[in-house]
Amino acid sequence: MMATATRRAKRTRPMPIRPDLPPEPEFGTPLDAAHASPDTLRLLALRRSTPVKVLADPGPSADDLDAILRVGMRVPDHRKLEPWRVLIVEGEARLKLGDIFAAARRLRDPDVSDDRLAEEMQLPLRAPVILCVISSPVHDPKKTPIWEQQLSAGALCQNILIASQAMGWAGVWITEDAAFDSHVHAALGMHGHEQVAGFIYLGTAKEKPAERQRPVVSTKATRWTG
Repeated sequence: MMATATRRAKRTRPMPIRPDLPPEPEFGTPLDAAHASPDTLRLLALRRSTPVKVLADPGPSADDLDAILRVGMRVPDHRKLEPWRVLIVEGEARLKLGDIFAAARRLRDPDVSDDRLAEEMQLPLRAPVILCVISSPVHDPKKTPIWEQQLSAGALCQNILIASQAMGWAGVWITEDAAFDSHVHAALGMHGHEQVAGFIYLGTAKEKPAERQRPVVSTKATRWTG
């Protein structure tokens, strides 16, 4: 009995998934409101999605994915609704997802060519790991707007990208036709109120992605003075 209790205590005690991550804070723990971090600023200043065509093996390990998702889920979430979930697709499951993409394409376009179907089947094989982030808004008696819940899912996608890059993995957040296809939704076990916020492809970059055009702050941000 004592040994069982000890094992149970070890399972429930917050522990870091990786040695370079702090333990999960316990509920109610006071946390610093700000964390001065030049490394974080540098990462954000140079952050660049990696085109899916240059992603390759290897991809994040199971422990890395646990850490990425733990960090990723620390997003703004009005009233703590957790209005999202994630499907991890890797290994042979990518082949099954490719079959789903191709079948959905044929239903959308009965005249589709065999070559185009073959391309659809290959889409999930472009990276070793895919995280399918599903926006899953919940009914909230206090009326948290659906839009706010969907924004939280988008924040999760961005956090995943940032956490992945900080851990040394390249990635890109894309949708493509499959993300909006009801047949794909059904095959993934999604419900009618859910949407695919994005397919996040993760792996190792075969080459360095080139910088792209960026917005000019002065043209996108103005001071409102009333």
